[in-house]
Amino acid sequence: MPEMTYVDSSNIEQIGYDSDKTELHVIFKDGSLYVYNNVPLQIYEELLGAPSKGSYLNREVKGVYNYDKR
Repeated sequence: MPEMTYVDSSNIEQIGYDSDKTELHVIFKDGSLYVYNNVPLQIYEELLGAPSKGSYLNREVKGVYNYDKR
């Protein structure tokens, strides 16, 4: 798992990015881990800077990139 960063969000606890595998890792407040595949670094950087992490994730990541729930 990549280095994870705690974020200020009502639903998301931590996010991280594995640049070798282009994977976006998202840990939610309920403890679930989602790994989104083939995500460009720019999406991760924009997610980190988004005022609402959950809104950005819903708009730009969910339904766009395949994921594994771990």
